[in-house]
Amino acid sequence: MKKGGWFDRAVPALVLAAGVAACAVNPVTGKRQFTLVSEAQEIELGREYDRQIVAEMGLHPDTALQAYVQELGMRLARNSERPHLPWTFRVVDDPVVNAFALPGGFIYITRGILAHLNSEAELAAVMGHEIGHVTAQHGVNQMSRAMLAQLGLGAASIFSETVARYSDVANAAMGLLFLKYGRDDERQSDDLGLRYMRAAGYDPREMADVFEMLARVSAASGGGRTPEWLSTHPNPENRYERITAQVQALPQDFGNAVVGRDEYLHRLNGLVYGDDPRQGFFRGSEFLHPELRFRLRFPDGWKTANQRQAVLAGSPSEDAVIQLTLSDAESADAAARAFASQDGIRATAPSPTRINGLRAATVAFSAATQNGATVEGGAAFIEYDGRVYQLLGYAAAGRWSAYSATVSRVAESFAPLTDPAILNVQPMRIEIVRLDRAMTIEEFARAYPGPVDAERLALINGVEPGTRLEAGRLVKRVTGSRPPTS
Repeated sequence: MKKGGWFDRAVPALVLAAGVAACAVNPVTGKRQFTLVSEAQEIELGREYDRQIVAEMGLHPDTALQAYVQELGMRLARNSERPHLPWTFRVVDDPVVNAFALPGGFIYITRGILAHLNSEAELAAVMGHEIGHVTAQHGVNQMSRAMLAQLGLGAASIFSETVARYSDVANAAMGLLFLKYGRDDERQSDDLGLRYMRAAGYDPREMADVFEMLARVSAASGGGRTPEWLSTHPNPENRYERITAQVQALPQDFGNAVVGRDEYLHRLNGLVYGDDPRQGFFRGSEFLHPELRFRLRFPDGWKTANQRQAVLAGSPSEDAVIQLTLSDAESADAAARAFASQDGIRATAPSPTRINGLRAATVAFSAATQNGATVEGGAAFIEYDGRVYQLLGYAAAGRWSAYSATVSRVAESFAPLTDPAILNVQPMRIEIVRLDRAMTIEEFARAYPGPVDAERLALINGVEPGTRLEAGRLVKRVTGSRPPTS
């Protein structure tokens, strides 16, 4: 299970900061701007969010790769307008093609985007762009604007503060609010990223290749899971053309500029590619977790998501939520009593039961929302393998009766996982191969068979289908197999 919701405490922190509105000079433009967040508060907010991301999103376990990204990031940040910030660069354990920045100098690169980059200079371009968001204070400006609407955001949530702690639905909207930038901000960050990578000695032509990769990933998605960058950033084709024009206008003295292709690729050897099934995966509507050794079936047709510390399902009508998390309690009964005793919750007395032979307890509850309405739901607490699982289902009052039986069936589907094929499943990984002879990417796919096709291999290697690869070239392949589908 995985979990998001990095910004669940953003509103209180920002409200506290609201009393210090002032004019300040933007470090990049030199112009005065209205801000509600001082630099000290910006750094503290970044530190608080960083702790949440590390705890909830998870870091890639390769310490050598983490150190490499931190060192490269510092090399770029030293050439920025704000070298004094507590710059922190992390690789998060997420397969999505993404990179993002938080105020105060906290930058995150997903392993998903690392798998699609093909040189250190390309990585420098991505990181330089994210550094630009921080140096130009785009996040701080976004926060200052958003603070004017905080009361409206609070009233718009259908969940009380108590219930929201068990749901990422409201938090997801808050997170998107703070991560989205305007197109002018994005263009400025592109320009700053180009400046920073050049100052650090990298070949600026590699930045355009990043935008080309993003466009290809988007096209390959077929309208499915597109790179997160594309949900908030300008069209990658337009960015490719714009940066290419800027690079062509520069003095063409790139002979000593660093690309760092082979050095970078060697660092990817063994990197997990795609979703890690060890952290749980869906097979249709059934959720299977090899590490925690349990299975659970959600209703057909519901939208599902596996986050690091929670598994979520939303009804087709978007009026009901089911969420599975781990409880800190020592027993199912203790977890049920702790849940029922919370302020703002009206709950029945815990009812002991058994689910597939496992000790469990259930409660029905209701809670007042911030706009005066009510949500109703049910919770099941299940003891298994030394842990207590909490399954929470709820809907707006008046709708719960339509979902209570469905949530009960989901809870009753919780069971130990015993299938050896599932228990032993392993993730796909990147393997770096040095070609002993020239071949096309299609010939490479046949020579080194794996779970992805030649078209996907062309994409992650930054080449077009049909490209002939020279002897001695380092090439990415994908090893392993996809999780069983039946």
